[in-house]
Amino acid sequence: MVLRWTVLVIYLALMIVIGVYYRKKTQNVSDFVLGGRGLGPWFTAFAYGTSYFSAVIFVGYAGKFGWAYGVASTWVGIGNAVIGSLLAWLVLGRRTRIMTKYIEAKTMPEFFEKRYNSKLLKTISALIIFIFLIPYTASVYNGLSRLFNKGFGIPYEYCIVGMAVFTAVYVIMGGYKATALNDFIQGIIMLVGITAVVIAVLNLNGGLTGSIEKMGDIKDANGNTGVYNSLFGPDPVNLLGVVILTSLGTWGLPQMVQKFYAIKDDRSVKTGTVVSTVFAVVVAGGCYFLGGFGRLFAENVDGAPKEGFDSIVPIMMEKMPSLLFGLVIVLVLSASMSTLSSLVLTSSSTLTIDLIKPIMKDKMDEKKEISVMRIFIAVFLLISVAIAVYSLYGQKSSTMIISNLMGISWGALAGAFLAPFMYGLFWKGVTKAAVMASFISGVGITVVHMFIFTFGGKTAVWHGLNIASPVNAGAFAMLFGLVLVPVVSLITKSSDEDKKVTEQVFECYSAEE
Repeated sequence: MVLRWTVLVIYLALMIVIGVYYRKKTQNVSDFVLGGRGLGPWFTAFAYGTSYFSAVIFVGYAGKFGWAYGVASTWVGIGNAVIGSLLAWLVLGRRTRIMTKYIEAKTMPEFFEKRYNSKLLKTISALIIFIFLIPYTASVYNGLSRLFNKGFGIPYEYCIVGMAVFTAVYVIMGGYKATALNDFIQGIIMLVGITAVVIAVLNLNGGLTGSIEKMGDIKDANGNTGVYNSLFGPDPVNLLGVVILTSLGTWGLPQMVQKFYAIKDDRSVKTGTVVSTVFAVVVAGGCYFLGGFGRLFAENVDGAPKEGFDSIVPIMMEKMPSLLFGLVIVLVLSASMSTLSSLVLTSSSTLTIDLIKPIMKDKMDEKKEISVMRIFIAVFLLISVAIAVYSLYGQKSSTMIISNLMGISWGALAGAFLAPFMYGLFWKGVTKAAVMASFISGVGITVVHMFIFTFGGKTAVWHGLNIASPVNAGAFAMLFGLVLVPVVSLITKSSDEDKKVTEQVFECYSAEE
């Protein structure tokens, strides 16, 4: 235990030192939000990867879906690497960097305003971001606190508050540059840690071959064996929903695509593509592969783990040597702090730049702007802490488990933003009406589904597809938006002024060449 505390204190102290160092180097809003748009490929790639994977993946999703799909849950990690990292960088990376720099957009709402010539789109998207990043942040706290409780015996609420304080300190002081350097350090810890953990867990059950054989001996609900070690698992239809949400979702999440805003040049995009993909293969692939063996560790009671889905990975970790458990704690802390810093920075910058500054008009200079962002970082963290504590204590039912909180957040955000953001980089024909329709459908589908199924307790299955799952609802919202935006764009018209603005925006690509 002394060793665990020593490693933890050293790690947290390093994070604070980095925040203090970069406080002096943050001169303006661009520095605070985007690191001055001068970050190289390794920093950007690690910032992308560490924002992608956190305690939500390691504890919540790996546990829940590893239990449901067995070893086949590894497909989720593969999807995250191929679709969520490789294709995201190839399709969005270069064009996002060029267009956002040309139109001087620092946030996703600013992109919608300047790309589509609409202040209303900026305001609505800013509100959506602030509201729906909160449950995602709460889910990160939830996952982290469960592992800390197992490793240190610290009550959940103290873990949550402590995590919020440390995140606030180094993000408030150093902004994006501090976050990026921390992400790089955290990413290295994650790569080493997840590899060591997977090897250690497999060795507890006779290595890779022995573990897979034992998974095959476990009976499913119908008494069949050989299901949980099969290629596609017991439920490939709903497994596909998880792959879509967690992989395609990154294309429309503001905290993810804003990493492309900050990258330095096209060469950095190419290098970043490779680094980010390799990172995702190791971390995401390792997490879901690890979770696939959860049934060998957690007690099965009526088809569910005795202590809940979010307890599966912490239970697995208890079986490991003390030193390795300490490494896991730092691993998950690293992943979670990087994700939290990205979330709070995205939310606070969006509120300040896209909502508060327009109201203040010329009364807010850059120093005041940064000060307001720092205040909103604290406000955002307080709200998300309250929700996290409530999800752990105020509601004991399964509605507030990590996978549900993340499904709600990603479903609304990516369902609203993915299609108009991606199409807006490539196609001049996207109209304001189509963007608004995507906002309404993404949020509408998520909220209606949440009240009917997640909180309403309704269940529904259609041809094997679990309609009540917030994960499947989020995946549907994204795919629906990809169809909705071009259809609405074709049946609505843009004004002459909007067409003129669009032509000016798309000059960015010829100017770059």
